[in-house]
Amino acid sequence: MRRGRDVTLRDVAELAGVSSRTVSNVVNGYANVTEHTRARVQQAVDQLGYRPNVLARNLASGRSGQIAVVVPYLDTPYFSELLQGIIRAARVQGYNVLIDQTDGDAEHERMLINHGHSRLLFDGVILSPLGLPQDALADRDPGLPLVILGERVSDGRFDHVGIDDVAASRQATEHLLDLGRTRLAAIGDQPYATGECAQTRTQGFREAHERRGLAVHEELIVRTPRFTRPDGAQAMAQLLDSDDPPDAVFCYNDLLALGAIHTLAARGLRVPEDVAVIGYDDIEDGRYSNPAITTISPDKEMIATTAVERLLLRIGSTTPPPGLELRAPHRLIVRASTAGSGAPAAP
Repeated sequence: MRRGRDVTLRDVAELAGVSSRTVSNVVNGYANVTEHTRARVQQAVDQLGYRPNVLARNLASGRSGQIAVVVPYLDTPYFSELLQGIIRAARVQGYNVLIDQTDGDAEHERMLINHGHSRLLFDGVILSPLGLPQDALADRDPGLPLVILGERVSDGRFDHVGIDDVAASRQATEHLLDLGRTRLAAIGDQPYATGECAQTRTQGFREAHERRGLAVHEELIVRTPRFTRPDGAQAMAQLLDSDDPPDAVFCYNDLLALGAIHTLAARGLRVPEDVAVIGYDDIEDGRYSNPAITTISPDKEMIATTAVERLLLRIGSTTPPPGLELRAPHRLIVRASTAGSGAPAAP
């Protein structure tokens, strides 16, 4: 039995018991295949080690065989972990991935979604916008296959993949309240137009208090320019210097939590005995910090796979499908930063 690059589309079709056309539809991500058939074809692809002839496919279709993934910052662990999943998912489909960092620059993001100048470079874009507000996405090239990550809502012309940020933030806050903490702080609020991510997390923080009939301590909601370790450290120092410091902190990502824990240790305070800390994103650094960080863990693998599947579906469709709101699951992982030494080992 041939394997790898010597395997043809016909070999896969014979093993799966389907037509070559059906195998082509599965490999190219077309929707007109049942899930049962798709699974059978994928099993044959995996068994034979089949890899599509990308060059031939691209010559026939007029495509580049590449997709672009655009994120604000490559030095943010959440994005680097997510990118690994996207690259793996794209590679299975025979696509290469071009990666760009925008630094949150609105003009750079706008350039990348005006596809006319770059049709020979990539066939579609997975974009996590930071600089562009929601309404600016409507100005993109209408022929550009586009999938949006993060806290945006589809306008029906692109897909949006993420988790329920409000529900996840509410769950994180409720965990702190369940511990009996009474003065909860939030680090990471960003009330300006492009701060949707922070705003949804503040909303969840507020909703958790409202559901318990508790007042939010407004003076304990601290704004940060970014979600970095220094931002978290500085915000925690600001809270500790206030007249009535918090006994628990919800940080809007794990980097902010790492910074907050650094300041608490420098001030001689214990985590979680004096101040409980919870983060968000479940990055690897948080699992190995001291103490390990309790966090909201989004299913990054599902986000990556779903984003690639939806983008390739749009690339392969003559009539683009309607935009969908696609939610990946999340879970609360309790570690030592809220549960102390009795917390289970980090998964």
